[in-house]
Amino acid sequence: MNSSHFYAMLSRMKYINRWGLMNNTRSENISEHSHQTAILAHCLVLIHNKRFGGSLNAERAALLAVFHDATEIITGDMPTPVKYYDRSISDAYKKIEDAAADRLVSLLPGDLRSEYEGLIKQSADGDAQLRPFVKAADRFSALIKCVDELRMGNDEFRKAKESVEASIHAMDLPEAEVFFEEFMPSFYLALDEQE
Repeated sequence: MNSSHFYAMLSRMKYINRWGLMNNTRSENISEHSHQTAILAHCLVLIHNKRFGGSLNAERAALLAVFHDATEIITGDMPTPVKYYDRSISDAYKKIEDAAADRLVSLLPGDLRSEYEGLIKQSADGDAQLRPFVKAADRFSALIKCVDELRMGNDEFRKAKESVEASIHAMDLPEAEVFFEEFMPSFYLALDEQE
């Protein structure tokens, strides 16, 4: 039996820091970001199911979120202003991400590849309804980072917070608005205030 490097490679998510262009009071890596995004995606789909009559798989949304940035193990974290500067850069980066996804999947034994391909490439057609929730969760994770930095007195994140907040509202996702109203206010509070 041949040795597979897939899981050892995934464990390197903890070495890829986010927010590279920003002055951070605390570093955030893609491993912890993916964990938080998974929790938030799960919550958003539960809100969809419980409050809006949906029947989507919250566990699948969490799983997609766990792997949503896995390609950054190979590509690194490309800052959003660079990644989306213009169409040619976005298209080129998408090709790089696709190649990184292929590389990661190739590290698996053949009998497991099909199980992970849709997760790593985020391409399975059956997941199309879940992707907006994962995207919203990704943005909420960024918003929470901005709030944390602002609470520590780091004004560097003020414009980023405004931009991320606007991008979430622009998604026109009722579940995201519920999260804003019911859960986001707590992130502005100190631990002793969360009672």
